[in-house]
Amino acid sequence: MAHKPRRRIAFVSLIGITQLHLSNPLIIAWWSAAFPGFGHLLLSKYIRGFMLIGWEMLINTQTHLNEAMVYTFLGQFEHASEVLNIRWMSMYAPVYLFAIYDSYRTSVDINHQFVLAKRENAPIDIFTMSGIEFNYLDKRSPWLVVAWSLLMPGIGQLYTHRIINAFFGLGSWIVLSYFSHLLEGIQYMLMGDWTRTATVVEMKWLLFLPSLYGFAVYDAYVSTVEYNKLFDHDQIRWLQTDHQPSNYPFPKSPLLK
Repeated sequence: MAHKPRRRIAFVSLIGITQLHLSNPLIIAWWSAAFPGFGHLLLSKYIRGFMLIGWEMLINTQTHLNEAMVYTFLGQFEHASEVLNIRWMSMYAPVYLFAIYDSYRTSVDINHQFVLAKRENAPIDIFTMSGIEFNYLDKRSPWLVVAWSLLMPGIGQLYTHRIINAFFGLGSWIVLSYFSHLLEGIQYMLMGDWTRTATVVEMKWLLFLPSLYGFAVYDAYVSTVEYNKLFDHDQIRWLQTDHQPSNYPFPKSPLLK
C-alpha cells in the first residue's frame, strides 16, 4: 500500500514554487534587521512577513525614524531628537527584535525539515494548470534575473514566476517612489539643481527604497539558483526511478549530496 509522503521538498502552484532548501540563518536574520519581514519572505513565510513589513512602515513613518537618521548622519543631533515621536518609539524595539529572532529560528527549523524531506525523496508535481494560469518547474539564468531586478524591483520575480513577491516588489516600488518623489528628485539632479533635489524628496519614504531594491535583487537571484537545483534534482530522480537499472552509476542529485 502506497503511503502519502510526510514531507515534500517543493510544491508547484499557480502563484509560484514553495521550496524547502538550506539557508544561512545569519543571512536571514540580517535581512530581518535591514527591514523586518524581509527574512520571512525569503523563507516563503508570506503572512508573517507582510505583517512585519506593514508594521515597520507604520511605526517608522509615525516615529519619523528615517528623518531622524538623516539628521544623525548630518551631525544635527538636536534636530534628530526633536523630530522623533517618542509615543511610537517604545513600540518599535520589541517587534523589531522579534522579527530578527523569529526569522533566525524559522530558518534553522526549515533547514531541519529540508534534511528530513531530502531523505524521504518524495516525488514532485512539476506542472500545474488552471483556466487562468499555469506554472512549471524549469531552469532560468540567475544573472538574467539579476539584470531584470536591477531594472526594476519585482520584474525578476515575475520572470521566475514568484508572483507574490513580484506583486510586493512592483507595488511597493511604485508606491514608495510616488510618495518619496524619487523621479522628480532624479530629474532635478540630472539638471544639476541639487538644492531643488534636496527639497523635493521625502526622506521618510526615500530611505525605504535601498532596502527594497537590494532585497528584490537578492531574492530573485537566490530563488533562481534554488529552482535550478530543484530542476536538476527532479530530472535525476525521474531518470533513476523510471529509466535506469538499479546498478547504473547515475550522478547524485545536488540536493542529496
